[in-house]
Amino acid sequence: MNILILEDEIPAFEKLLTHLKAHFQNELNYDWSRTVAEAKELLYQKSPYDLILSDIELLDGTSFDLFKTDTINCPIIFCSAYDEYLFEAFKSNGIAYILKPYALEDLQNAFRKYNTLFKSLKNKELGNEIMDQFMELLKDKKENYKERFVIKSATGIYLLNTSEISLIEASGTFCKLIDQKGKIHLFSQNIGVLVETLNPRKFFRINRSQIIHIDAIESMESYFKNRLLLHLKGHKEKVLTSSTNTPDFRTWLDMQ
Repeated sequence: MNILILEDEIPAFEKLLTHLKAHFQNELNYDWSRTVAEAKELLYQKSPYDLILSDIELLDGTSFDLFKTDTINCPIIFCSAYDEYLFEAFKSNGIAYILKPYALEDLQNAFRKYNTLFKSLKNKELGNEIMDQFMELLKDKKENYKERFVIKSATGIYLLNTSEISLIEASGTFCKLIDQKGKIHLFSQNIGVLVETLNPRKFFRINRSQIIHIDAIESMESYFKNRLLLHLKGHKEKVLTSSTNTPDFRTWLDMQ
């Protein structure tokens, strides 16, 4: 398998490469680019790629700057922090995607989709119309992450900005939104649904029942089984990352 990897973050590239080597073993050949300019040179100089694994934001622009101006004759799997609704425009063209932070299983599922759709995608160019549609969705999505919560209480209704939040905790069908002053606000939504509305560059689900805001982290310390204890603004008790989420959380911190 001859793969071109477009990823500007070194920790993210190293994690992706580890997964690729585990999946393909001795059948992997790859090139890596952190910029649009370098990727353009690789596409001109190298033999045709079987597949491109691409982040969206590179050091000198977006990968779409490359895809809209150069003929791409192979399938693309996007590796991005944006949720699945952002990729609706690509489903009809058979482009797979994985969401950051992702595990080996996510990548394997993407490759199964690639194998299923490869024949229909082979030798097809990625049209500018689809690129334009995606860029509009990307623009809309960036603007549509939740910026504030409408909180209903016994004394009335008020607004809580997401930038003020330190910690979100699951509480049955509700969530507790704890601000950086330690005040608790109840919000009627499941934590699994709520996390999808938050900016993934600011919020991370550290375990099944807690989401933290990166700007609220005051200190971190190592804990048993390679987990991390976090001290957050406005929260007296330290919170603990799960064993499952800790590796992805470390990568997420490096990417901010």
